[in-house]
Parts: sequence; C-alpha cells; structure tokens
Amino acid sequence: MATRSTPQATASAPSYLGPFITVTILFGAFGFLTNLNSNLMPQLKSIFNLSYGPAMAVTVAWFFAYLVFSVPSARLIEAVGYKRTMVISLFIMTLGALLFVPAARMVSFALFMTAIFVLAAGVTALQTSANPYVSILGPDHSAPARLTLAQAFNSLGAALAPLVVVHFILTNPSKTATPASIAETVQGPYVAIAVALLVLGIAVIFMHLPAITSARPSHAGDGSAAGPSIWKYRHTVLGMVGIFFYVGIEIALAAIAISFFRTQGIDNKDTVAFLALLYYLLIGAGRFVGTLLMKWIKAHTLLAILGFLGMALLFAAMFTHGDVAAWSLVLCGVANSIMYPTIFALGIAELGPMTSKGSGIITMGNFGGAVIPVLMGALADKVGIQHAFIVPIVCYLFVAYYGFAGYKPTRPAAA
Repeated sequence: MATRSTPQATASAPSYLGPFITVTILFGAFGFLTNLNSNLMPQLKSIFNLSYGPAMAVTVAWFFAYLVFSVPSARLIEAVGYKRTMVISLFIMTLGALLFVPAARMVSFALFMTAIFVLAAGVTALQTSANPYVSILGPDHSAPARLTLAQAFNSLGAALAPLVVVHFILTNPSKTATPASIAETVQGPYVAIAVALLVLGIAVIFMHLPAITSARPSHAGDGSAAGPSIWKYRHTVLGMVGIFFYVGIEIALAAIAISFFRTQGIDNKDTVAFLALLYYLLIGAGRFVGTLLMKWIKAHTLLAILGFLGMALLFAAMFTHGDVAAWSLVLCGVANSIMYPTIFALGIAELGPMTSKGSGIITMGNFGGAVIPVLMGALADKVGIQHAFIVPIVCYLFVAYYGFAGYKPTRPAAA
C-alpha cells in the first residue's frame, strides 16, 4: 500500500484522530441504514400482501445499487476527492430517505423500490469513499486494523436498526388496518433519518478531512490512462470476489437464522430474537477484538483462520441438532467479524493513485448480498436448510484461500 502525505507536509506526523472519528460516524450511519432496509421487508410484505419471493425484491434493489454505482462512485472520487464524495453521498441518501414519504402516501411498490435504490446508491458512494479513506488515513501496516475498528461501529449501527424497526415501524396492525395506514408508519422514521443525514452532510462540509494522496510509486504505476487496467490487479479482483462471497454469507445466514432456529426446536419468541441479535453483536464485538489481535497476528493470517472457523461451524450446524446446531450458526458472527474490512484493506493494498478505482471494483462485490441468499434459499427449498449450508461453506473456503494466498499484490503484465 502506498504511503500518504498531505499537500502541506510538516516534519511532525499529522494527527488523523479527528478525521478518523468523523468517518467512523459515517460507518455507523450506513451500517444502520443497510440493516434497516433488510428489516423493512416484513412491513412491505404486509402493505402489498406479498409472498416471500417478491418481497426479496427489497434486498435485490438495495444490493443491485452496488453493482450499478460502485465504479461511477470511484470516478466521482477521482473528480472531486474523498471528502466531497462523502458529502454528495449523504445528500443522495437524504433524497432517498425523503422518497419514502410519497411512496408511503401513494402506497406504491414501485416508489418504495425507487426510494430503496436511491438510498442504496448514496450508501454505495459513501462506502466506496469511506473504506479506502480510513485505510489510507495512517500507516500502511495498521490499515486492516484501522478499517476493522471503523467497521465495528458499522456493526453497532446495524444492531440499532432492528430496535428502530420494532418500536417505530413494525407495528401490529389490526385486522381492519388498511395498506395505507400500515404504510403511514414508515413516514415519520424516514423523515427523521433524512433530517439526520442532511445535518450530517452539512457538518462534514465544515469538518477538516485532510486530502490524502499517494507519495511513492506502487505496483499500480501512475494511474494514467496509459497504465494497466485496474482489472489486471489480481489481488484486487480476487478481493472483489471475496467481498461478494462474504456479504453473501452475512446476509444469507442472517436471513435464514430465525427459520433455522425453529427447525431446531427453538420456538420461544424471545430466545429466537436474542439469538438473531447476538449474531450481529458477535460480528461487532469480534471486530473490536480483531483490531487488538492484529497487533500480534497478521491480518491475512487471521482472515484465513476465521475462514476455516466459519466452515467448521457450519459443518457442525449441518450435522448436529438442537442447541448445538443453533449456536454453531450464531457463532459464525465471530468468524464473520473481521472479514469485510480485512478483505477490503488487502484488496486495495499497493494500488497507490489507483486506490479509488480499486475501491470501486471491490465495492461492487457487495452485490453478493443479493445473489448468495437467493441461491441458499432455493437450495433450502429443495434439500432443507441444513444441507443448504454447503453454499456459505464454499464461500468461506474462498475467503480462507484469499487470506492464505489470494491477497498477495502482484505486478500486472504491461498493458
């Protein structure tokens, strides 16, 4: 990974604590909104009387935005810089949140999907800019740990989303409730979210976020049009595949968890809710612990270890029953904890001035959240949930491979 400098370099090292805290707040924001969208599906299911298949359009609309906007977001970073891209992304997210108001008033499924897509477009731009910014906001060797710590607050934001949904959106409608009255419960929370995002965007405008640039040559050359394509950087492309599989794992296990717990004889509503929440809490806690462990264990080694841990836990979930099987799935939160930030940091290593392009390519991998859960769900319909765990097991295997060998930066052939 390239070293960093600011336009006015001084003899003393710059302090990045303030900017790191600012960007970490943004991580919490898009973690909250991503999980809020996932938890919105039951409400839309009630409003439009949908089956589970069409209701999955909520997830597809969200993650499809990553496929569409990741590369354009990288180009936006090149044009206006990291800070302005973050501000623009927050304003796009504000617009997306406000679109939920006419969608609810008109009780329009198409408008709801549009609102979700626009909101996700803003989140995509925010992730494409925030992830590499944190990664290069300090020394090279600590980039994975720094990004893992920031992603821990992303998990905390995600953990808050179900609380908002339960208390402010997912009301228990009466038998006489109309779709319009159910949809109305969505308006207030999303107006509040829009206001918060607008205030945050304005605040970031006035915050000091240093312009981070590469200071030494890297494997990426000079980033000019004559240089090699970003697609020639093997560790970056494999990083995108790793993110595709990881996001697919996280979303698929979360989506199927409640159903799986019930097949294992765990029917108590409070226990099921606790186990589902604990899965996300373990992801967040694991990121804090992982940040500390990276002082002694190399990030790629820890990634490989946790990849194999995830495989072992899902094999246990496949071939055991009851509490053991249920807890095996829950503990996958530990295995998942550092995967996203570590794959991301390793994937943009040594790209120098092409870091923004690499970030755009890797962020595209989030589309796995729309593909892997569907594949696992289709297989579960045919062979049962336990045997369907073979899908995320294969995903974990690739993540382990990336930690052992796929992460290594290599100089591409001349264009």
